[in-house]
Amino acid sequence: MKKFVCFVLIAMILIGSFPIVASATGPSNYTYGYNEWSVPIASPDAYRVSDYILGQHLQYEGQSIGAFRTPQDLHVVGNLLYIVDSGNNRILIMQFNEDTTFEVIDIKTFATYENGEQTEFRNPYGIYVSEWEASEGQIWIADRNNQRVLHLDEDWNVLNVMLHPGIHGTSLLSETSDFLPEKIAVDFSGRLFVQTDGVNRGLMEFDRYGNFAGYMGAPPVEVSIIDQFWRFIATPEQRARMPLNVPVEYNNLYIDHEGFIFVTTSSDGVSPVSRLNAMGEDILIRNGWFEPIGDIWWGTGANISGPSVFIDVTALPNNIYIVFDRNRGRLFAYDTQGELLYAWGGPGNREGYFTFATAIDSMGYTLFALDAGNSGSLTRFDLTEYGLLINQALDMYQRGLYEESYEVWNDVLRINGNFGLAYLGIARARLRQGQYREAMEYFKDQNDYRNYGRAFGFYRRIWMEQNFWMFALALGVLMIVPPVVRKVIKVRREIRES
Repeated sequence: MKKFVCFVLIAMILIGSFPIVASATGPSNYTYGYNEWSVPIASPDAYRVSDYILGQHLQYEGQSIGAFRTPQDLHVVGNLLYIVDSGNNRILIMQFNEDTTFEVIDIKTFATYENGEQTEFRNPYGIYVSEWEASEGQIWIADRNNQRVLHLDEDWNVLNVMLHPGIHGTSLLSETSDFLPEKIAVDFSGRLFVQTDGVNRGLMEFDRYGNFAGYMGAPPVEVSIIDQFWRFIATPEQRARMPLNVPVEYNNLYIDHEGFIFVTTSSDGVSPVSRLNAMGEDILIRNGWFEPIGDIWWGTGANISGPSVFIDVTALPNNIYIVFDRNRGRLFAYDTQGELLYAWGGPGNREGYFTFATAIDSMGYTLFALDAGNSGSLTRFDLTEYGLLINQALDMYQRGLYEESYEVWNDVLRINGNFGLAYLGIARARLRQGQYREAMEYFKDQNDYRNYGRAFGFYRRIWMEQNFWMFALALGVLMIVPPVVRKVIKVRREIRES
């Protein structure tokens, strides 16, 4: 009997030491995060569903607009939402009113040339409406099946047409291949960036006049030493059969208010989200406990398996960015350092869940998420009190209001004592305020040894400055006392011998 009890206790200890792995549908709660040991932790909801809209519930000029059909893109400008209803070959313009109601104010199915001729959209995939001063109000549309990008004025008149780069430019794209633009963005200088289906050299770039300028932002291809060795010793026939190492293909892009470009990809072996500067270099900060890859652990169930697949990204006014996972219909919010703030959502046909995520955008701190599954839907999320406090604390810290952010982080901890980033926020605030000893304790509790080392370095320097007199005194004693003692001993010896 004693042996059996010992065996059960040992088994319980071993099972308890294994890491917790999330199921295919994640934790049972709606919102969660991960701690420093990669264990999923339940948290209060940071966002709540405020509206769930189906196309058949919307009306235009007194009639239902009908169900969405595979909507592919969403773009927010001011209080207007542009929805690319790809399957219906149309673009909806919706107004979000102050009373939080939606109103369809226009439906576009064509653009107009200068001579008055109309050109219809065929499976449009992406839209960008400029808020930059030099091109404010102008519109770009990725008209996929027409194999073109349309540049329109605010009245939907055609200003320019970007076709296959081989037609009016020099590119590595074969002229016999299709030009299938899907997602687009324009920077403050008028440069157009196009994510194109089947192009793995990065984003296609066009200048402000519509001329093809090259490719931008292709991730470097890394080939292992072993692969290089086998390719070196292989025969030409064997090398021809080896898989090629080529750059990855992006699946979406988003330009933030600072002019940097976020890109997402579902390719293996590279970061699923990056932030590119004007030179195409990835400048995304990854100082979190884990890379910004979505779920850390995943299982298999309900025909869902594998890691998160980011399909779109948006950035909030305080530079928090939120990525949309198509694989499990989840949203992941990260701060500027790459720390996961909260994740929510999941696969399903109810409010706040998604079956085939396609696009996300933000209006201030309000989120709009587009789902192409089933009949298509648009979901609006608003911050809860908990989410508002987190965003306020991060915003205050970035503006240098460290004492104020300290107070707000404490309010966050009163709601959720398991939120590790709140402890780190307090530690960073204390570090900025020069309270290094307290900052060290918070960093140590959260296993942030890099910042603990920084705080310790500052604390050590201050301590040395304040206590240098003790070292000087000790050094003086060591330099003066021994010679004096030796002299006294010598004198006493001479007196005794005399």
